[in-house]
Amino acid sequence: MTTPHTTRIRAGVVGATGYGGLELVRLLAAHPAVELTYLAGSKEGGPDFTAWFPHLAGIIEAPLHPFDPAACAEQCDAVFVALPSGVSGQVAAQLWERGRRVIDLSGDLRVPAELYRAWYIRDPVDPAVQAQAVYGLPEWHRERIAKATLVANPGCYATAILLGLLPLAAAGWLNPARPVLVDAKSGVTGAGRTPTLTTHLGELYENFFPYKVGAHQHTPEIEQELGRYAEAKVLMTTQLLPVARGIYVVAYVTLDRAADVAQVYEVYREAYEDVPFVRVHAPGHVPQMKHVRGSNFCDIGLFVDGRTGVLQVFSVIDNLTKGAAGQAVQNFNLMHGLPEAMGLTGGPMFP
Repeated sequence: MTTPHTTRIRAGVVGATGYGGLELVRLLAAHPAVELTYLAGSKEGGPDFTAWFPHLAGIIEAPLHPFDPAACAEQCDAVFVALPSGVSGQVAAQLWERGRRVIDLSGDLRVPAELYRAWYIRDPVDPAVQAQAVYGLPEWHRERIAKATLVANPGCYATAILLGLLPLAAAGWLNPARPVLVDAKSGVTGAGRTPTLTTHLGELYENFFPYKVGAHQHTPEIEQELGRYAEAKVLMTTQLLPVARGIYVVAYVTLDRAADVAQVYEVYREAYEDVPFVRVHAPGHVPQMKHVRGSNFCDIGLFVDGRTGVLQVFSVIDNLTKGAAGQAVQNFNLMHGLPEAMGLTGGPMFP
């Protein structure tokens, strides 16, 4: 069903007090086709959401509730669920089964049960529910998302990596005999709002280190999506930067053919010429994290090293926007027949 642009869609955010949830609230409050009717948080609650988050004073009027599935379904046409993995998918399933359009920002609905159990080390949601979820990478699944009622929003690392690698996979340029090596760095908000030892300022400031080496849970969804086009294995090292927002990925790809950077650039230009939020830099230019901060853009740069024959793909996003809330709103727009970029046209914050 296509919703006219003049109709305001009642939307709710479950998990509105986390970093991803707060970014959703910020974006949805300014969305011209949305009426923000329901906010639920796991800790804080009360009639005044902005008492807890004064940066939204004068912008948000909806109160914050403890989550109640019946009340949420009654007050909303569509719901964004931004809770931790292991909880989020269950809540998304409840709301979807009550007939609401749902976008889940966790990893709970992205991969089949056996992969989820192996990488997330916990029991999956009902496999029948997971099978109905459409993987919400708009640049590559736009038509399926438009028909979906349940969307699994991609992971932040997965978004940056897949947007950087899928043009090669779709063109048949990946070498199945060689793994893709991925060096991926994230700001600390990607770890969530609940503090841990390694995310405290005293531990992270002036520091830099890898984490989840060989075991990051975004790996299977990356290989799953690349596998739609080509056999591919990804060896990813994730690292934590002492910054709040942003993801910077460098992928090292041994191509299955000789090519110069101009040829590679043409593959990417053709792949992304009709999409609103992927910007491919001309050869000789590489993106920076501040080029996309606070925006829904993914910027991509390319370099072919003639000495080694290795292609370097540079891909950068804001982990809270294109890597989470912004992409979720992009999916919401597609699901409701709205212009894909509605509510997301603000430019990056620089410096």
